[in-house]
This record gives sequence, C-alpha cells and structure tokens, in this order.
Amino acid sequence: MKDLIIIPTYNERENIVPLVQEIFRAVPGIFVLVVDDNSPDGTADAVRDMQGAFPNVQVLVREKKEGLGRAYIHAFHVALADESVRNIITMDADFSHQPRYLPEFLKASERYDVVIGSRYVRGGGVEGWELWRRVLSKCANMYCRMITRMPITDCTGGFNLIRASLLRKIDFSGMDSSGYAFLQELKYMLYRAGATFTEVPIIFKNRTMGESKITSHIVWEGVIAPWKMIWKMR
Repeated sequence: MKDLIIIPTYNERENIVPLVQEIFRAVPGIFVLVVDDNSPDGTADAVRDMQGAFPNVQVLVREKKEGLGRAYIHAFHVALADESVRNIITMDADFSHQPRYLPEFLKASERYDVVIGSRYVRGGGVEGWELWRRVLSKCANMYCRMITRMPITDCTGGFNLIRASLLRKIDFSGMDSSGYAFLQELKYMLYRAGATFTEVPIIFKNRTMGESKITSHIVWEGVIAPWKMIWKMR
C-alpha cells in the first residue's frame, strides 16, 4: 500500500527540489505527486530532473493556473484511480509545512481517518507572520468552526493526511471553492461523511523564498465559503 503526498505548485522551482529531498529523508518510502499549473519558471522540469534520484516522484502538469482547489481535485482523481493508495497527504511547496512531522502523521493515521497539522492546538504555532495575518487566520478559523461546528481548531490549514478510502466517497463535482477555501470545504465534506479527526501540533513557518499566494479574493472566498458549505449540505 502507498502513502502519497500531493504538492500543488506554481513557480516553486527554487523550493521543490530541496523540499522533496527533505521529505525522503523523513519518510524514505513515501510517494510524491507534484501537480504543477504550468509554471513559467520551469518547476515541472525541476521535478523531472530529480526523478532519476527519486523514482517515487511524479509530476502532473495542468494546462493553466485555476486555483488550489482545481489543482487538488485533478490530482485526487489521478491518485485515487490507483487502488494501492492508502493515505493522501496535502502539503504546500514552500517549506511552511515541515517534512519532519510526516512520521507522526502516518502514525496517527493508524487510528484516525483525517490527521490535521494544526497551528492552534497546544504545541502548535506560527513563525514569521505579521500581526495582521495572525489575527486574520485565528479569526477565520474561529468563524469557520462556529458556523460549521467541525470539531477541529485548524479548519483552513493545508497540511493534512486523509484516508484514501474516505476520499473515494466524496463527490468533488459539487465543490466550487477554487482557492484556500477549498481546504475548509474538503474538511467539512469529510466531517459530514463521518470521518474521525485528530490534530497534530505543527509550527507553521512563513515562506522564505518566492511570493505569497494570499490575495483579497482568497480572503473573501474564505468569508462566504462556510455559509455556502452548510447551505449545500442541507
């Protein structure tokens, strides 16, 4: 059985190679699928160049940039077609999610359907964010949890492990969140599907290379997403 990490990328050439190297130092037997939105900086080429040294790495190149949600859904369809995939891990490419937590995620997956890398449980936290972004993230998670009643503290985080058998039951065709709100919507659908959750404390480190993908559209989408989710599931 395979445990597979999906890493969405757009202009992450400078990060992806050292990240993959660190992933395989932490969990040598893992599989990695990089889903790249046709990055003009050659991210996909950098992944192909390392496949000789890391045969468990594959790259899925999409035609254009359509947002985080579309990239993940495309990758899920590809990954879940392989019946040997046991768990899928979602992870950012910019080192904000540290590979050192992966062994703990996999251990926790023996008991739970969904393992969330949480910034907001005891032992978790954030490094390198301005005060406004800390406040925005904290309030966004409180807001989402209040509306959806999900029993988790980190609704918006992108570092997660999900049991593949549960993902295969999700109808992705009804998901319309394209940005980071996709992560909230996915967790809500898993919650409504009866998933068991646990949260592993992580230290989220702000990216040191490249540019942040946060925009005003992403923030606004996150505001309306919880209401859209509960309305659709009524």
